Amino acid sequence: MKEIILNIYLVINDGIISELRAKSYEISGDDDEKIIFLKSRAESDFDSSEIFNAPFDKNGNKISYKKFYKLEKQGLQFRLFESIFDYFNAPENPLVCVTPVLDGKILSENANK
Repeated sequence: MKEIILNIYLVINDGIISELRAKSYEISGDDDEKIIFLKSRAESDFDSSEIFNAPFDKNGNKISYKKFYKLEKQGLQFRLFESIFDYFNAPENPLVCVTPVLDGKILSENANK
């Protein structure tokens, strides 16, 4: 069964998430195959990905990667991606691959292969 899956990028400059990016695919296969597919595309998808506003905290400041990491530890990071999910009409609890881009460098598993 085909489903929408997403490569999502956290663009981090000087420790602050300055923007989000995402690229979607509609493919079939099991979850492991989809994850392998997304990871294999992480570097090449970045330049053609859609740009989204950076997440803000309750005071209107862009959030730090450290804050994102704390949310991730609590399983709450996906709240920050709601606009992306809506934009791509993704299903509830979509399969995603989140890749940090730290000061211009894509930190994917395939970056140095």
